[in-house]
Amino acid sequence: MKFSNLRIGQRLSIGFGLVILLMLAVTAIGVTQISKINGDIEDMVRDFYPKTVMVNTIKGALNDTSRSMRNVLFVNTAAEVDAELAAIEKSGKLVADTFTRFEKTERSAEENLLIKNVIEAREKYTPMLASYLKLIRDGQTEQARDLALPEITPVQQKYFDALDKLIEFEGGLMEKAGKQAESVAGNARLLMLALASIAGVLAVLVGLLVTRSIARPLTSAVGIAKRVAGGDLTARVEVTSQDETGQLLQALKDMNDSLEETVSQVRAGTDTITQASQEIAAGNANLSSRTETQASALQETASSMEQLTSTVRQNAENAQQANQLVIKASDHATRGGAVVGQVVDTMGSIKESSRRIVDIIGVIDGIAFQTNILALNAAVEAARAGEQGRGFAVVAAEVRSLAQRSAGAAKEIKTLINDSVEKVDAGGKLVDEAGKTMGEIVTSVTHVADIMREITAAGEEQSTGIEEINHAITKMDEMTQQNAALVEQAAAAADSMRVQAGSLAQSVAVFKLKHGAVPAVITPRPVAVSAAPAAKRAAPPKSTTPAVADRKSTAIARDGGDWEEF
Repeated sequence: MKFSNLRIGQRLSIGFGLVILLMLAVTAIGVTQISKINGDIEDMVRDFYPKTVMVNTIKGALNDTSRSMRNVLFVNTAAEVDAELAAIEKSGKLVADTFTRFEKTERSAEENLLIKNVIEAREKYTPMLASYLKLIRDGQTEQARDLALPEITPVQQKYFDALDKLIEFEGGLMEKAGKQAESVAGNARLLMLALASIAGVLAVLVGLLVTRSIARPLTSAVGIAKRVAGGDLTARVEVTSQDETGQLLQALKDMNDSLEETVSQVRAGTDTITQASQEIAAGNANLSSRTETQASALQETASSMEQLTSTVRQNAENAQQANQLVIKASDHATRGGAVVGQVVDTMGSIKESSRRIVDIIGVIDGIAFQTNILALNAAVEAARAGEQGRGFAVVAAEVRSLAQRSAGAAKEIKTLINDSVEKVDAGGKLVDEAGKTMGEIVTSVTHVADIMREITAAGEEQSTGIEEINHAITKMDEMTQQNAALVEQAAAAADSMRVQAGSLAQSVAVFKLKHGAVPAVITPRPVAVSAAPAAKRAAPPKSTTPAVADRKSTAIARDGGDWEEF
């Protein structure tokens, strides 16, 4: 694939990707070398330096011990002797602790050999030091002096020599690690500078290549756009790539060809637009006259509908009043039915009471009959008693007389009650019939009320519908008047369109076409960028020309019939 056919984003990605890869390589090398340097420094800090410090500590403690051994021979007081002995013991403890820590470290074979020599010298030196200190404590200073000079001093010197060799070895390791770190740092510096220089040169080359591949097509596109803006549509556009700039040039080529075709069509359609605008103006004048006639007829219809609306509204109000009267009659009938129902209930209660009275009278009649029998029995007993029962016989006769009178009165009351019960039964039947009749009246009145309610609702709906029709006719009248105004505006617009068609013909004459240009009517001048959309809006003249021709012939044949249908 050619580099020029790659998209701008892909080119930039390739260029910056190479630079980024080089930068990452530089970074990786730097990190690797720094890791090596860090390892060497860690070896010095964690291994070589602590060992060197520990060996120097042992040597320093040994020097302190040697100094105290010498001083103890020349002091005079016991306190000074004890102080020197304490210093020797302290140095010995420091040496022992340091040896213990040193033995815990990792060591090479050569280090083990050197530390072995140090340990052997120390093992020879330690017993002799103990003997020397014992003589000092026992006050045998002269013997200690004789022991220190010929015997301890050579052993002590061997001890120092072994320590010096170990110190020299550890120092050499530190020096070697430092030189190695310095060498790694120098190599890393040179390599990073070289890669950074290569990355910079490559970035410049990629930038120049990408810039040229973008700037040249854009310069060509700007030149074409300027020629189109000046009205020259004869420019030849060559597309040599498939990237965004190539797509831009292809779009400019398509725009140039489309604009040339559009201008040609606009020039061909201006005459047709002029003729059509004249026909539209004539038709609008005819339509304006007929619209005014229609508006007058609608006004008369609106007046008649207002009268009809008033009549229907009055009928609806009368139906509403009749409905209210029927509702009141229905309420009265309902209350009358309720009263009749109460009368029926009262007659039933009276009938029940009369029956209970008849039962009570029956009881009274039975009591009178039994009393009469008792009186007869009393009279019989009084007759048997003779003279002694005469008074009792008189009382029995009176009781019998009262019982007979009570029985007679009870019969008369029973006869009256029975007659009253029969009349109550007859009255109850009449009241039942009156209740049924009253219920039928209530039902009929309710039915009439429902019919009147429906009539009222229908009248209201009719009134509402007629009002809506009246409102619609009023709206139609307003719309007709508006249409008349719009027709006048359309006539003015048609005349304006005719003038603008002439101006449009002069405007498009400024363009130069490949297939021959119409002579320009006005002086050529640079056309604004917005002229292209204006030309595109007037683009479809091919379909417009036949339509205008058909409309013209139809208008001549019908003599304005289409305007009547409008």
